[in-house]
Amino acid sequence: MELCVALDLPTKEENLVLVKKIKAYPVWLKVGFRSFIRDGREFLDEIRSIHPEAKIFLDLKLYDIPNTMADAAESIMSLGIDMFNVHASAGTKAMKTVMERLKSYDKRPLVLAVTALTSFDEKSFRAVYGENIAPKADQFAKDAYDSGLDGVVCSAFESASIKNITADTFVTLTPGIRPFGEDAGDQQRVATIEVARDAKVDFIVVGRPIYKAEDPAGVVEKILANL
Repeated sequence: MELCVALDLPTKEENLVLVKKIKAYPVWLKVGFRSFIRDGREFLDEIRSIHPEAKIFLDLKLYDIPNTMADAAESIMSLGIDMFNVHASAGTKAMKTVMERLKSYDKRPLVLAVTALTSFDEKSFRAVYGENIAPKADQFAKDAYDSGLDGVVCSAFESASIKNITADTFVTLTPGIRPFGEDAGDQQRVATIEVARDAKVDFIVVGRPIYKAEDPAGVVEKILANL
């Protein structure tokens, strides 16, 4: 299991300070909507200059018509990142089109599909998708697997089931991790490291418990010691 630290702070400067504080540790760094829209490619380059060993997960959750998603995926290739994601609910045609477009590259990032956002509870998820979270997450994961993607973004509570219906090598990345039982905030389906480990999760994403701590590096060290 690997640690991915979310760079979700309000400014580029604050995010870069966080990267400097944890640069001694072998982590992934997640760059999401706000940071990438605001700070762009330059931000990715600055991250690499501070922490050359860190791998970057570009968390943009592509969702559009198949050709537009594939165009965007091909543009992402020029950024030199290590992982990005799409929405599984865009459909199998869209996911297959993305993967087909990336076949021409000798080396590509990991491509994951978002199943059910961890901010959903059962009621709000059914209102959008007309089904309970677990079976729909399984279906989205199987669609992603059959479309040739490398894995999915899901909660820790869906990871074991997804592995069972796909493969142990099919990656699961779980946001909403509260390593030591911290407050859930705006997340609904949160889990501890122990729950994630039991569910065979490959990547845990941790944000607020790290960047809101007085000693972010100490929290990262403690998390890595418990993986």
